[in-house]
Formats: sequence, C-alpha cells, structure tokens
Amino acid sequence: MKLPIVLAASVGMLLGLGAYTFQFAQGFSYFSNDPEACANCHAMRDHLDSWRKSPHHTSASCNDCHTPHDPVGKLVTKAQNGWNHSSRFTLQNYPEPIRITPVNATRLEHNCIGCHEEMVSEVFPGQARHAGGDLHCVHCHAGVGHGPRR
Repeated sequence: MKLPIVLAASVGMLLGLGAYTFQFAQGFSYFSNDPEACANCHAMRDHLDSWRKSPHHTSASCNDCHTPHDPVGKLVTKAQNGWNHSSRFTLQNYPEPIRITPVNATRLEHNCIGCHEEMVSEVFPGQARHAGGDLHCVHCHAGVGHGPRR
C-alpha cells in the first residue's frame, strides 16, 4: 500500500521540479521566433550579439538557420536542443565557446542551401541539396550568420 503513495509522491516531485525549472528558464519563450529567447541563457549572449553584426540579421532569425522549416521538425529540434541546453547549463558541462553539434551543423547546411538554392545550384551540379563531403557553406562564409565576435 505504501508503494503507490511513494511512487505518486516521486512522480509529483519530478513533475513539480520540471515545471519549476521550465518556468524559471522561460521555457515558453523558446517556442517563439524571437532571437532574444536564444539568449535567455548568458552563454548564448555572444551568439546573439554576433548575429546582430552579421549580414543576415535583417533577413534571418535563429530559427530560419538552425531549425527545420516544417512545424514537426522544428518542434522536435527545439525539444532536443532544449533538453541538451538545459541539462548542460544546469550541470555546467558545456564547452566555451559553445560549438554547434554535427546534427545541428547538418540542419544549418540544409537551410543555407535551401534559401540560396538558385545561387548554389552551380556549386552542386545536378543537385541543389549538398549531402555531405568536404564542402560546407560555413567554411567560406563563417561570418554570414554570425558576424565578427569580440
């Protein structure tokens, strides 16, 4: 008889702690398209500031480059990144400066090519979508999405 009570109390405490953490971290702001939400955490402030100095700051926000453009893919990516960011920031076990993961770099490359498909169709003949290899947009265009850093 005590096991269901202990189990219910444990689940309740986990849900309560999760809800408090989500509220404290301004979790709902991450569902917006506002670049300020990406800098809720101090570790991302340099990325926001460098984006403001970039050539893309008037035409693309964080989500335009870093998440898929379909609603389901966008939510899945935000959930994955939200979990990773919150756990790493809570445990303070992230590299400085923060580096893009290989999965997110692939998403970024896909979005670069998607927006600039007409321009890059000559670079990738026969296919506008580049599927890996040694050629990546950010190798030559590193300052486009995020301008010069301090």
